[in-house]
Amino acid sequence: MNDNLISMYIDNELSLDDKITFVETIHENEKIKDDTVYLLEQEKLIRSEVVDHIPALNIKEHSNIRHLNLFRPFAFAAAGLAAAVILLMVFYPRQENLLLPYRFVIYQPDAQHVELAGSFSGWKKIPLKLAGQSGYWETTLNLPEGEHRFSYIVEGYRRLPDPTIAAHEIDDFGGESSILKVKLQT
Repeated sequence: MNDNLISMYIDNELSLDDKITFVETIHENEKIKDDTVYLLEQEKLIRSEVVDHIPALNIKEHSNIRHLNLFRPFAFAAAGLAAAVILLMVFYPRQENLLLPYRFVIYQPDAQHVELAGSFSGWKKIPLKLAGQSGYWETTLNLPEGEHRFSYIVEGYRRLPDPTIAAHEIDDFGGESSILKVKLQT
């Protein structure tokens, strides 16, 4: 239960009352506090892998770009066209094509292999990556708005619903799936 609470705290999935309970719990229990700090440090490492900047390209070093001046009018026209397309996409987004990132995380410290399968993948298995030495497995997928069913698959055969999602259902084969509702933030 504590691992689920820590995971939900890290993923900002707790209500204000649950956050109060969590803070009181880690204040009373040194081990839970230490586990939480360790997992937050792991989360910090995971998030730090994002590239902060793109290296600059030195055009003078590339001799095959000498004739760049001849193509400047075309480059300006292409840039203008690209800007117009971007403006259209920003001001007239098509709701059915919007994808929202969703981070799937499960705590399985003894597992060697964890996958995810759901209605969003046609029930094809998607491998999760181990987050450092934390015992957490994760992946982030872009999902369309709507209701999705999924399960985690541990070691290739054991299906588990997401313990942080309350809505579950039993499928026709006796397995349990979580029901995830993805909604646009307005």
